[in-house]
Amino acid sequence: MIPVFDLDAPDPEALLQGFGQYGLLYVRGHRIAPDLLSSFYDEYLKVTARPEEEKQTWSGADIWYQRGWTPPNTETAVIAGGQPDFKECYFAAPVQVDPEMRHLYPEVYADNRWPRNSDVFREKYLALGKRLHEVGLALLDSCADALGIGRRVFVTGTSGGPHVTRALKYLPLSAEQVNQDHIVWGEEHTDFNLLTLLPGGRFFDPAGAPCARPDPDAGLYLRTRPSDAHPRGELVYGRPPEGCIVAQVGQQLEILTGGDLLATPHVITAPKQPGYSRTSMAHFIHLHSEERLLPLSKFRSEETLKSYGPPVLAGTYGMKTLVDIGLAPREALEKLGYRNYGHVGPVRD
Repeated sequence: MIPVFDLDAPDPEALLQGFGQYGLLYVRGHRIAPDLLSSFYDEYLKVTARPEEEKQTWSGADIWYQRGWTPPNTETAVIAGGQPDFKECYFAAPVQVDPEMRHLYPEVYADNRWPRNSDVFREKYLALGKRLHEVGLALLDSCADALGIGRRVFVTGTSGGPHVTRALKYLPLSAEQVNQDHIVWGEEHTDFNLLTLLPGGRFFDPAGAPCARPDPDAGLYLRTRPSDAHPRGELVYGRPPEGCIVAQVGQQLEILTGGDLLATPHVITAPKQPGYSRTSMAHFIHLHSEERLLPLSKFRSEETLKSYGPPVLAGTYGMKTLVDIGLAPREALEKLGYRNYGHVGPVRD
């Protein structure tokens, strides 16, 4: 059973079991008002209902869709075989980022982009993102305590990083699309950041009214660590107990702990009947782009260094991942390494 971790009464054993065995925790004591989340989704649906021509003006192909609106069928999970997700998204940074990094990574440290006449949407979006960030930092401190590596190790490494909150709308399938394997809401993947916070999603029926899950297979599922009983891991429905949110481990945290904590594979499955949609939100906490990704000294061994080496900067790691999932162009990799060989030519001439 996935543990519940109470921020008001931290239990290190529950945290390590959740993040180590399942890659996730249910979190209580987060102080995120359900009404705020529901009212935000109301505002988000108003924004996504605007004409596509208008939404394209907030879109960000030039910044790899790291701010503003992302059109459907844009993002592809690394193992999806080329099939993009059937969803639209909105990205915003709710907390201060390192301004110097704008020169090195202009796309992932870009300014927010907001729709016109959207003050309420923006206010609720930023309020939720900031609170989710605070919850995530508290969890990271508790995690460092439980691992015995110094309370502020993870949080210090995130200061000024490219943290981002994402609102999502999974689109209704037509009768022709239902049960077609090549139409997916969200292919199975792991997040490339440090820690992800999920405050809960909402289903909507074909008339647009909030509703219960349309069928038992629809929604968020998370895969546990493989075991003797479940050699491929077990898919667990990602619905937390009442009053809880979900926190899940990202690839950066798995790398730093040499695999002791597990990045959570997860998939968003569409209903088996047409017309239903779903909204959700995720907040992604990242290491600062100049932080080095390699197992921390406590977790280093010949095996972990082979598995997670060679070391790489978090910014480089993120850029490569954005290329892999189809948001950044492959030419972005040409930014890596020395690019000034052309200086030699004029000198020789």
